[in-house]
Amino acid sequence: MPLTFTLDPAVTPDLRDGVLDLWADVSNAGGAVGFVPPVTREEIRPELVRQFASMAEGRSRLLVGHDEEGRVAATAFLTFNTHRLMTHWIWLYTVMVHPRHQGRGYGRDLLAAAERAARGFEGIEAIRLTCRGGLGLERFYASCGYKEVGRIPDAIRVAPGDERDDVVLLLTLT
Repeated sequence: MPLTFTLDPAVTPDLRDGVLDLWADVSNAGGAVGFVPPVTREEIRPELVRQFASMAEGRSRLLVGHDEEGRVAATAFLTFNTHRLMTHWIWLYTVMVHPRHQGRGYGRDLLAAAERAARGFEGIEAIRLTCRGGLGLERFYASCGYKEVGRIPDAIRVAPGDERDDVVLLLTLT
C-alpha cells in the first residue's frame, strides 16, 4: 500500500514523536541522515527543533509520508536559499524512509512527492541535495533523475579513519 504524503503537516506532538522515532530508527539502521549509530531520540531532538524553527520562519517546508497505519514512515525537508543569487533552487535535507518500509519503492515515491512540491514553489528551477559517499546512495538518486555535480573527497568523518565523500546532486526542474 502506498504512503500518503502531506506537505506542511501541522506540527503536533504525534508528528514530532513520529519524526524523532523515524530519524532514530533510520540512523540506527545505518542510514546517512546526520548521525551515526547508536543515537537516541534525545540526541536528535535539538536538530529537529532547529528544523521546526526553520519551518516556522518560512525558510523550509516538511514533506511527510504516512503508512497505512498512520505512522510517520518517510520525510524530507525542502529548504529555501536565503542568498539572493541562489533563490532559484532549493535544498532537500534529511531524506528518510523507515527501514521497515525500504525496498518497496517508497524512496522513489518520496523523491517524486518532493519534486511535485518543488514544482509548485514559485521561481524554483532545481533541487539540490548531498549524500554520504560509500553507501551507493548516489546511484539511487541518479536512478531518480538526479545528476552528480560535485564531490568533496573525505569531507564526512563518520569515525576516526572512516572518511566519506560528500556527494552533491542536482535535479533540474525546468
